[in-house]
Amino acid sequence: MSTITVKDGTEIYYKDWGTGQPIVFHHGWPLSADDWDAQMMFFLKQGYRVIAHDRRGHGRSGQSSEGNNMETYAQDVAELTAALDLKDAIHIGHSTGGGEVIRYAAKYGKGRVAKAIIISAVTPIMIQNEANPEGVPSSVFDEIREGTGFSRGQYFYDFPIPFYGWNREGKTIQEGIKHNWWRQGMMGSVLAHYEGIKAFSESDFTEDLKSLNIPVLVLHGEDDQIVPYNQAPKAAALLKNGKLISYPGFPHGMPTTEAETINNDILEFIKS
Repeated sequence: MSTITVKDGTEIYYKDWGTGQPIVFHHGWPLSADDWDAQMMFFLKQGYRVIAHDRRGHGRSGQSSEGNNMETYAQDVAELTAALDLKDAIHIGHSTGGGEVIRYAAKYGKGRVAKAIIISAVTPIMIQNEANPEGVPSSVFDEIREGTGFSRGQYFYDFPIPFYGWNREGKTIQEGIKHNWWRQGMMGSVLAHYEGIKAFSESDFTEDLKSLNIPVLVLHGEDDQIVPYNQAPKAAALLKNGKLISYPGFPHGMPTTEAETINNDILEFIKS
């Protein structure tokens, strides 16, 4: 396996295929680089170099007991991009990975990042507080913590249903996708997944978004049951050079279930 060892000794697994302008993919919680299969294959065939890593504590990366927070996630990406000497790169993040992209680009990506795309992202901040009254109540994240920490096998088996919108009228569960989601989740560390809930729900990306000068594409499904759609217009409004595309009826996991639409919109943005 291809890995780098970051400064605290944690091994970070990555895939690196092809040549050309690099596209770096950042997966969502609690998944792995494998969640980008539909994008990795598509963009590889379009002539790009495609790279995806497993976040620490996820997939095939090391299960460290420390560093399961957004700042360390971004630092790990910085070490990976430096090790691979990636320049003029496109960074694409889904959900938690969208936050990771924005934090990395704002703090570490100057001179290396050409454009960014965030999909169903947790930016600018998810949790409900005085500054974010439209956010998600903390009780929702407490429920996710309880299920993840203490009954993960069953909880992760059920979680893909709202994730992909299969609880909506007329939708049918795609068993292969469901089992692949469960497989990816169960590969990772229960501690990292548990602590990662704080990372994706409470991290505030407001200043990161404001600081970026690069073009950023914001994609969000209007029927997202995991990260509410109201996140997307707020994130786009904070960007100096942002573009928002919303999709009626699309779920949180739309890079998988709606891959053709998402891939083509990303490709158009990259080429623009």
